[in-house]
Amino acid sequence: MALDIGIDLGTANVLIYVSGKGIVLNEPSVVAIDTNTNQVLAVGSEAYQMVGKTPSNIRAIRPLKDGVISDFDVTEEMLSYFIKKLNVRGIMSRPSIMICTPTNTTEIERKAILQAAEKSGGSKVYLEVEPKVAAIGAGMDIFQPRGNMVIDIGGGTSDIAVLSLGDIVASSSLRMAGDRMNQDIVNYVKDNHHLLIGERSAEQVKIQIAQVFKQDDEDDKVMQVRGRDTVTGMPRSLDIDSNQVEEAIHETLMQIVSTAHHVMETLPPEIAADIIDRGITLTGGGALLSGLDQLISENLKVPVVVAEHPLNNVAQGAGILLEHMQKTAKNKK
Repeated sequence: MALDIGIDLGTANVLIYVSGKGIVLNEPSVVAIDTNTNQVLAVGSEAYQMVGKTPSNIRAIRPLKDGVISDFDVTEEMLSYFIKKLNVRGIMSRPSIMICTPTNTTEIERKAILQAAEKSGGSKVYLEVEPKVAAIGAGMDIFQPRGNMVIDIGGGTSDIAVLSLGDIVASSSLRMAGDRMNQDIVNYVKDNHHLLIGERSAEQVKIQIAQVFKQDDEDDKVMQVRGRDTVTGMPRSLDIDSNQVEEAIHETLMQIVSTAHHVMETLPPEIAADIIDRGITLTGGGALLSGLDQLISENLKVPVVVAEHPLNNVAQGAGILLEHMQKTAKNKK
């Protein structure tokens, strides 16, 4: 028998949950292609190492942008590669796949994701919205008659949703998340220090020293970045501290907080009361930013908790929801 799988098809990373095994794959959403032959040279971690370092005939492509497919064929190649690598197909059957999308995707964008999953080897493919699946993966019981609020900050999108009785009461999706913060850091270093750094370097800065509040001098973390001087054109290194990173990403973070505020303004009073009691769960890679829970809590005046293993919540939730659906279908028979 084929094993059923839940996929978090993220802009930055692809995570796959296999029923009975848990999360078995977590790799960057990058594919390296030889432009002369259109041949795929590397996928995932191996391709990520090539980002920004390829000769003219090799392109390291991120086939997803802002949570949706921007290059259909490459996405299909990438998914096929990962599914083959996991060896989840049975002798006679193909796996059922649950895959997630941001809340504001169009019908065409959803169809593209469905087709890519079907072509890469799924027998039945189910689509579900990301914040709902993330909430399940974070251990929230969204099927009860009470409000649960989740903020899922990924690579391409930030999804904010309030759920009750297994569905979405109010939601919003913002195409501003981890990738935008990387770009903010690149722009800040370029504008203030005349140094051009790569996206990978910016991501390392964000992961290692980013803070969402200004720090006193003794708590300030410092990191060295290297790149090309925009004035002389020569390689140069520079020390950047966490207060500068805070300045760079502040506007993006406040946009996310403001969108969460708008979602809360639309809630029915009873559900709003539940949110005060139960608070907001923060999930996705962005949840790992130091102090983000505190920033959201101070601005929205409700408690905020970071989910356990926030990077894994969407893939885990997709797998759990698929198992739940399969059980329900068997029981009906």
